[in-house]
Amino acid sequence: MDHAFAAGDEVALAEAYRRFSPLIRSLAQRKLLDGGAADDAVQEVFIRAWKYRESYAPEKSTLAAWLVGITRNVAAGMASSAVRTPETLVDSPVQQGSRAGQAGSSPHPDHVADRVVLDAELDRLGEPQGSILRLAFHEDLTHQQISETLKLPLGTVKSHIRRSLVQLRERLEVSDAASAI
Repeated sequence: MDHAFAAGDEVALAEAYRRFSPLIRSLAQRKLLDGGAADDAVQEVFIRAWKYRESYAPEKSTLAAWLVGITRNVAAGMASSAVRTPETLVDSPVQQGSRAGQAGSSPHPDHVADRVVLDAELDRLGEPQGSILRLAFHEDLTHQQISETLKLPLGTVKSHIRRSLVQLRERLEVSDAASAI
């Protein structure tokens, strides 16, 4: 997985997130003493790791060790900042998605990392909420189209979307810009 990650394999990024995000969150939690800030740190670590993956040398260290180093830097930066400013926070997945379409054919590294984080959170929602939001986010389907695709009542689809978005906002919110979700 280490070489695949360094080569830019999105599946390796998803696997790294699945395997190492609990460790990264635990380290960040110990340093920051705040669950919300630790969640922010996990997202920032994976965005930085993906953005700067060319600097990772699998021959010199494991991916886990490299991610721990990034975690220490991110947590230290967040802890030393008495007031967290918008410059130290990550844009919301919605904002990044709107910019990704402008960037050309290859997705922006931040957008790829955000998609992996979002997919992991959708998995945590369970079913049918995860499937409903995947259709809404990734397939850009309307509530009616989701209802027809999943053969669920329209009111049920709308209720699941509303409740699930509240849960996602609580988990993913890293700046006031995330309120656009």
